[in-house]
Amino acid sequence: MKSTFLKSSANLCLAFALVLFFLPDSYGQKKNTLKNKTLIFFFDGLRPDYITAELMPNLHDFKQKASVGTHHHSVFPTVTRVNSASYATGSYPGTHGLLGNTIYFPAVNKSKAIGTTYEELIKVQAAESNQLLTAVSLGEVLQSAGESMMVFSSGTTGQAFLQNHKVGNGAIINPDLILPESLRPAVLQAIGDVPQKGENGLVKHKWVTDALLKFGLKTDGPLVSAVWLSDPDGSAHRYGMGSDQAVAALKFVDQQFGRVMDSLNTRGLKDNFNIIISTDHGFVTHKGKQSLTEFLISSGLKKDKESDDIVIAEGALYVKDHDENNIKKIVAALHKEDWVGAVFTKPERKGSMQGWVDGTLSFEAIHYNHPTRSGDILVANNWNDEVNEKGYKGTDYSMGVAGHGGSSPYEINIALMVSGPDFKSGATSGLPTSNIDITPTVLGIYNLPVPAAMDGRVMKEFLKKSAAPVSKKRNEKVETSVTYPWGTYKLSLDMSVMDRYRYFNFSKTERMKL
Repeated sequence: MKSTFLKSSANLCLAFALVLFFLPDSYGQKKNTLKNKTLIFFFDGLRPDYITAELMPNLHDFKQKASVGTHHHSVFPTVTRVNSASYATGSYPGTHGLLGNTIYFPAVNKSKAIGTTYEELIKVQAAESNQLLTAVSLGEVLQSAGESMMVFSSGTTGQAFLQNHKVGNGAIINPDLILPESLRPAVLQAIGDVPQKGENGLVKHKWVTDALLKFGLKTDGPLVSAVWLSDPDGSAHRYGMGSDQAVAALKFVDQQFGRVMDSLNTRGLKDNFNIIISTDHGFVTHKGKQSLTEFLISSGLKKDKESDDIVIAEGALYVKDHDENNIKKIVAALHKEDWVGAVFTKPERKGSMQGWVDGTLSFEAIHYNHPTRSGDILVANNWNDEVNEKGYKGTDYSMGVAGHGGSSPYEINIALMVSGPDFKSGATSGLPTSNIDITPTVLGIYNLPVPAAMDGRVMKEFLKKSAAPVSKKRNEKVETSVTYPWGTYKLSLDMSVMDRYRYFNFSKTERMKL
């Protein structure tokens, strides 16, 4: 009885402490007042060519004064949950183990892939001995140093959760997920009720920005705040790049960014905040007619949609019993199809860029080779440089209106801007960078150790305290081909290499038919 009472009292004390910590500046004591803080700002689905004075005047103005990385990379597969986990852990999916927006964990569902909402992710976490990600996160490193990280997200619960999945002494504020639960009353009292479904879809971005201004951007707030606005992604998916709806969404999220900058200025906090701006991926127009599942069924390679002979998780194929003959048959069938682009398999030997199946490149080449979670085949749809009716270049053969996930330069090559007291002012760098480099750089700002297993690097070229790096980049092309009775399939990967770091720029597929 005494033990239960003490446990309940401890929980109440913790809840009370969290509420006090996250209340606005007028409450409680100041803390962390001597350290510069960091704001990580993601605009979901932001192409670099969206950042114009007409479409995004606030972000465009920020870019004119910021330091800019001109060779920044999304992590492939270029989908949201992969990139939220990748930036949060400073590592590629081959290290952190979150391989798509749709994932396959037999212990959760043996016959089909599952989504990546918070509810589904915690099932994976339970099935994987509490190891949702097989890499340490920024939030965990900060907590071990006595600091905290808060996430403010208007996107899916899974995307929000993956940015700081252990939560610890930090927090997550999302319209559909507030962690810890004890923080919910303080959030709703401070910024109002969560926007309801059916309201203007853009209202959620304002609600999340309100939360950031109230709980994140303050002298006694968390050391790191991360805000993720889920547009222009959502509007472009539904209506297409350059549509009236997508343009309206761009302007709205830019207005929210303007509110953040105005707040930092008026509250005298601008000189105490580092700001890192990126996105999870670019975007292309879709013109595909063929689904991967339907193709495999019609080709006699998969029994039906519910069969477990091949489990499909987006472009990842898990072949039952890893049957080598079936894997080769599937690859050969895919190679013949014009809508299919790059095809990857496990490496022919450890560290090899060549896949073990003829005409494929390896999971190693794209940092995807997780020791226990990657499937047998990974497929990206083919792409080209076609321009849509609104003037945006880049088209692929996925189904739908517009989207991402593939290996084109329009999805991989993205924007990076940094500004603040610990960053150089107005610098431009053409050195390759990636979303996995964000967390090591944040740790570098605070002289915190970068875990040895992290794949990313500290972007020293942007830090005031670092001398200009002597490293230089070089381009490298990795190629493979295979000949069939119908002709030849050829695949190449364009890579940027700097020291031990390899950055995947894009893939290119050619077919020479007889």
